[in-house]
Amino acid sequence: MRIIRFIDEKDRICFGHNYKKDTATLLEGYLFHEFKDTNRRVRVTKLLAPLMPAAILCIGLNYRQHANETGMKLPKYPPLFMKNPASVTNPGDPIIIPPSCVDPPQVDYEAELAVVIGKKAINVPRTEALDYVMGYTASNDVSARRWQKHAGAGQWIRGKSFDTFCPLGPELITIDEIPSPQDLAIKCILNGEVMQNANTSDMIFGVAELIEYLSGSTTLLPGTIILTGTPGGVGYIRKPPVYLKPGDLIAVQIERIGLLENPVIL
Repeated sequence: MRIIRFIDEKDRICFGHNYKKDTATLLEGYLFHEFKDTNRRVRVTKLLAPLMPAAILCIGLNYRQHANETGMKLPKYPPLFMKNPASVTNPGDPIIIPPSCVDPPQVDYEAELAVVIGKKAINVPRTEALDYVMGYTASNDVSARRWQKHAGAGQWIRGKSFDTFCPLGPELITIDEIPSPQDLAIKCILNGEVMQNANTSDMIFGVAELIEYLSGSTTLLPGTIILTGTPGGVGYIRKPPVYLKPGDLIAVQIERIGLLENPVIL
């Protein structure tokens, strides 16, 4: 099922599926329990991020391609950081460049596969890990590089957590439609130009391995999102560097999931 979260004509936040031409079939119930399909079409006045996450766990340096372009050694364990859940941004809504990130320019893009945990997970072996996944969506781990490297006291969270720095969507694709998350084409497109172009098979730590690692003596609540890392081609590595600027349109495209687009403003 391809699930959306949206605002209807009565200004209510709803869930739906079979989204076409600004209408969707209404779903009733709770996202992490079985939905009831009403078979009733309703108008979608605004598309929202598929969920508001309980937590956003992020993995750094998880594509061999990206590790190679940075010149860094492949990590022994998944490098973990977090983003503030309040940084979540709806499909189509603007990424806002903070005043502190204008001079020098530093706001970068990172196309990522987002994994949505569907039930409480703790000490999950990788052989069972995908049973705890509700589905997948596209994400953009927007990053302020100077804050990430120099202004965050060695921690990445500040440079990753400005408001609007976590676009998600447009749909949540349930696991039955994506049997393997390790064979999906992933791209980042800036103003029509492909900047990142890879496949999730290039991950150093696959989705099941990440869930095993992250759930070790640590409870992952339903609604936890795992951002699984970004491929090569990020802006700060390029010569000259390419940073987001007002007027840009940045898109993340993942096979079987869809296209997540956001304009950039000050």
